[in-house]
Amino acid sequence: MTASIELPTGYQHPAVPALLGYLRDVTAELGIGLESCTVDHDTPVSAYVALDTRLPHYPDRDVALLWDEVRGWAAAIETHSGEDLIVLRYLGGPTVAPSPRRVGRFVTALHEDDHTVGRPDPVELRTAGDAAALAALLRRTAVAR
Repeated sequence: MTASIELPTGYQHPAVPALLGYLRDVTAELGIGLESCTVDHDTPVSAYVALDTRLPHYPDRDVALLWDEVRGWAAAIETHSGEDLIVLRYLGGPTVAPSPRRVGRFVTALHEDDHTVGRPDPVELRTAGDAAALAALLRRTAVAR
């Protein structure tokens, strides 16, 4: 079930409350709010964060950050045809929940066309499905902020 940032009345992935806290910290670091986010409550749990900027090499395309519990953060651009997003870079490890500051540096690097931050290919950083471990990881990141 794909949902907005509002918590659904039906099924909710057990890690979603911790994810919302993490997204709140990340979006604050980026200077945007939770209203820019959507969360998918299916396994693997994932999130979409719309950015309010454009990239120099793609001035006519909307930019978004994608997060999922297996690969962590990726940057993508929207297509004009409504097809799947085009992933440009993955932030990479060592964790799916890096500090909000590291996510902010990733976004800055995208705007500066700095390829020393992130990687072109996805890396599996954890296995989906252990909701309690994911929630603990997300809470630890929020506390470490």
